[in-house]
Amino acid sequence: MLTNFSRHVARKASTTGVRKMSAITGVKAREIIDSRGNPTVEVAISTASGVFTASVPSGASTGIYEACELRDGGKRYMGKGCLQAVKNANTVLADAVMGIDVADQRAIDDAMLKADGTPNKANLGANAILGISLAASKAGAGIQGIPLWKHYAQIAGNPVPETLPVPCFNVINGGEHAGNKLPFQEFFVIPTGAATFSESMEIGCEIFHNLKKVIKGKFGGDATLIGDEGGFAPPADVESGLAMIMEAAELAGYTDKISVGLDVASSEFKVAGKDAYDLDFKAAQKDPSQVLSGDEMIAFYKKLIDEYPIVTIEDPFDQDDWTNWSKFTAAVGEKVQIVGDDLTVTNPLKIQEAINTKAANCLLLKVNQIGSISESIDAVKLSKQNGWGVMTSHRSGETEDNYIADLAVGLCTGQIKTGAPCRGERTAKYNQLLRIEEELGSAAKYPGIGFRATEWMG
Repeated sequence: MLTNFSRHVARKASTTGVRKMSAITGVKAREIIDSRGNPTVEVAISTASGVFTASVPSGASTGIYEACELRDGGKRYMGKGCLQAVKNANTVLADAVMGIDVADQRAIDDAMLKADGTPNKANLGANAILGISLAASKAGAGIQGIPLWKHYAQIAGNPVPETLPVPCFNVINGGEHAGNKLPFQEFFVIPTGAATFSESMEIGCEIFHNLKKVIKGKFGGDATLIGDEGGFAPPADVESGLAMIMEAAELAGYTDKISVGLDVASSEFKVAGKDAYDLDFKAAQKDPSQVLSGDEMIAFYKKLIDEYPIVTIEDPFDQDDWTNWSKFTAAVGEKVQIVGDDLTVTNPLKIQEAINTKAANCLLLKVNQIGSISESIDAVKLSKQNGWGVMTSHRSGETEDNYIADLAVGLCTGQIKTGAPCRGERTAKYNQLLRIEEELGSAAKYPGIGFRATEWMG
């Protein structure tokens, strides 16, 4: 029979054993290739119980306030090599996290932030830091034998991780994501009328195929070539792009089950030093009539909102154009979600500024903008506590890693954008959500049109 003392010794030995099993024993970073043919960072973290690997995405349309993505410069890979970031992950950062319990995400991330010592991770690189942070989160889930989405929920203190996100399918690409003249970067089909995530996938895929027919009929087969995120890149303007989406929805029989959305990415065509936006910014010979003031842009957005079932608009103005952001959110924010991407860059300091100025009402969650899982969770919590929506997002330069699907469920963001239902690095995320839906079974919730108001995290 065990005495109280022997029970204490046994418990202590057992707990010590678990800690040893879950401690980081090795970090191995390497350079791999993303979906745009550019290098990025992959990291494998070793523990006594296994090896856990994660990879880092990269954006094309990037805000100036994003955390520093370390690139090598020079001729190799046209300056986009990541060997210095890989070296930093394998040396300084590996030393900083060695021996830490992988279940303690905050301790791992804090150790790396201390080692870097800069506000934007310019010393060691956000891509190096995030690679380790992501791999550690997977190890934390693995060591406990739980799904990654459940581990993210535990880290965040979210007691009800049962909500699948509404997918925002980027079916038409423009801006910096395509070679056409279309100024707006992304046009979304959003199955807000679906009853389940599985049904939302059916709707999105069927509209995508019908949209191909519509575009081919209007512009020919060449116009059905795809952009960086799997959407079509036709020679359309903004209004004809929206009209084609609605035509495709009607052909598929889903007009009453979808909403639409836009990612304007307007920082890409802001006229420097002026209250003006050049919608013809990609043309060799520009049309002066396509240069609109802030007020004219607001009037244009209002016209689109009146004519189409638009429920979300991302980055309607430049990342430093706070006046027009606030003016626009005041005008349409009750009806339409105004999403901060370049404006807020998943950074709690920028988010708080947007909250104070009432410049937006939704965060676009991109973990590589801030550079760690812990800071990303802080950004989500701050946003939700102030009544904002949260849209989980991929980047245009992606890998096959599907962690953002688990992140969207674990943090109950209620919405996700990860491209068209096309290209393997995009469908990897949608397929993971289908798996999670199956795992949740009857407990799975699909917020539909209520995607802006999902569960608040404690």
